[in-house]
Amino acid sequence: MARKQFAILGIGRFGASMALTLASMGHDVLAVDSDEDRINSVADEVTHALIMDITDEESIHQLGLSNFDVVVVSVGHDLQSSIMAVVLAKEAGAKTIIAKATDDLHAKILKKVGADKIVMPEKDMGARLAQKLVSNNVLDFIELSNDYCFTDMQCPEKWVGKNLRQLDLRGHYGANVVALCTEDGNMDISPKPDRLLNHGDRIIMIAPTTMVEKMDHMLG
Repeated sequence: MARKQFAILGIGRFGASMALTLASMGHDVLAVDSDEDRINSVADEVTHALIMDITDEESIHQLGLSNFDVVVVSVGHDLQSSIMAVVLAKEAGAKTIIAKATDDLHAKILKKVGADKIVMPEKDMGARLAQKLVSNNVLDFIELSNDYCFTDMQCPEKWVGKNLRQLDLRGHYGANVVALCTEDGNMDISPKPDRLLNHGDRIIMIAPTTMVEKMDHMLG
């Protein structure tokens, strides 16, 4: 994985979690917040940590945000501060801005002022939990983009004894199987078309997000 540079503006629970996770993965992380305690909580783990007002134009321009691969604006419920931070980051030449929003209106405003991608952790987590609660087969899924997700599903009983060529998951669902995991934990990476599915197998695939719910409904 290529080492990347991230600037996290706002070190609340979401921002701190992102900063520490990215740092643990070996990436360069700049953490910025006006709260000294928040900065101290991550300072030993990230590359750089600064106590700074992210709504101050001069301060933001001194950060050199154009040198970062991604700038994350993770301000919580302070709508004005999050909007200002996105505007200033955009003006400072940030290549890609990911901004945290608390609701749809907040998201729409942030998008209009320059955010490239919006995340709504509470809403996304609620949607993912709801998917799991009603799901019969899909064990987990990770959204890769607005169109595709990485999904891990239990092999349905009706598929046991059939091979991947017979099932033609790509033709029926637009899904690409990347691995199969047996009940005892053995992983078959890039399984061959004639690989038979067995009871307890988990199917790991990349599929269109819209097909995950449809697939689960059809197999339930």
